[in-house]
Amino acid sequence: MVKTLMKFSDLQLTTPYLTLSELFYDTVEATPLKKPYLISYSKDAAKLLGVSEMDEELLLKVVNGEAKLQGSKHFAMCYSGHQFGHFAGRLGDGRAINLGKVNGWNLQLKGAGQTLYSRRGDGRAVLRSSVREYLMSEAMHGLGIATSRALALIGSESDVARERWEKGAIVLRLSPTWVRFGTFEYFSSNKEYAKVQELADYVIAESFAHLQNEENRYRKMYEQIVKKSACTVAQWQSVGFNHGVMNTDNMSIDGRTIDYGPFAFLDDYDSNYVCNHTDVEGRYSFGNQPRIMEWNLAMLAYALASIINIEDTLGFLEEHFTKLYETAYLELMQKKLGLYAKGEDDGALIRWLLSSLELCVVEYTLFFRELSRYSGDKSKLLELCEYQERPLLEWLEAYDARLQDEVLTQEQREAKMLKNNPKYILRNYLLQEAIVKAEIKDFSMIEDMLTVALAPFDEHEALSYLAKPTPKAAKNIKLSCSS
Repeated sequence: MVKTLMKFSDLQLTTPYLTLSELFYDTVEATPLKKPYLISYSKDAAKLLGVSEMDEELLLKVVNGEAKLQGSKHFAMCYSGHQFGHFAGRLGDGRAINLGKVNGWNLQLKGAGQTLYSRRGDGRAVLRSSVREYLMSEAMHGLGIATSRALALIGSESDVARERWEKGAIVLRLSPTWVRFGTFEYFSSNKEYAKVQELADYVIAESFAHLQNEENRYRKMYEQIVKKSACTVAQWQSVGFNHGVMNTDNMSIDGRTIDYGPFAFLDDYDSNYVCNHTDVEGRYSFGNQPRIMEWNLAMLAYALASIINIEDTLGFLEEHFTKLYETAYLELMQKKLGLYAKGEDDGALIRWLLSSLELCVVEYTLFFRELSRYSGDKSKLLELCEYQERPLLEWLEAYDARLQDEVLTQEQREAKMLKNNPKYILRNYLLQEAIVKAEIKDFSMIEDMLTVALAPFDEHEALSYLAKPTPKAAKNIKLSCSS
């Protein structure tokens, strides 16, 4: 963050992506929505840009493509990708338009109109998907997970055709990089190997600057991407987050979470849960996410084969990814369980717990929040069981025995666990309620959800309605990519 905060109107953007080959991007102008209005903006995200004073009128015009910040140029970026395991040769920013970069963050509009890469799409985003992406971007940050951020959300009176007629909206989102695994795949698949190297040099400068003068910097770049991606997917699993569309074109080169579509947090724990109704084979199920991340990293390795040794690189992936993931996941889950003595059997205890939650049909987030205050009285936790109690009861008895190895007091353990087990996640049924209200221009629930999204471990007594369990009929539902 810059030391001196400034007005939004004073921001000076640069466009470093435009120094790359013109095969990498296409200049474009946004197509403004009709009768736009500002729904919300994140003051927390604004601080990333060094902004302390927001000109809401100018912000609305910038997000709607009616005005440009100083130095801004509009462009869309090209990339390929494996979609549901099948290679798609030429994708790109079909409904995203880049504005430039400031203070280390690249600004991008999602839903601002057609680009060269829209194919048969309209380049638009609808209100419901935009509300979801805006809030989820900030919620993942609140949970401490690397993510793109969302600065602002606008609505409009423009009609957009999806499963039904809906209103168009735009999110202004931020990321330190918008380069994807699929960006490398685009140049590699076209045998543009000089461009692969050019892009790698750019990525190192943008995301891994400490490697710029290193020998074997491309291999080391790849190793960093593996480590960051393993950490991110471990965090997803620990909080019960299902991305829904882990195509390689949706994978950020710096390991952060991007492209929020039919995502979901688990309601009842279900390792086989699939949040995307188009994923008929369950490729991107919750429990499958670590394996898919490794597969995606293998595809990236092949895309880098012209500048790194592919056999050695795949060997590194096979040898290290699972270890990196399992180590990160174990540490996260130990913290959620208040286990700091690092027992040799903790991994087995965690697997036993997840199996018990699945058998007993228990809400994942609610269970861990209640467990944070556990002092030996099992009744409150057993009341969470929808189907049966015995598997969880037996696990709790083993947990009691494990806690005997800890040196923290119950009060100390509770304080730590409450900082690792959120009270608030963005439950899909609540997001839908916020969307329904937003459709009649009541944005109060969006602001409430933004508050808890940015501080999910706090109590927020006045907003406790956002921590209520999901109604049975709405649990673990599936969504569409335009949800």
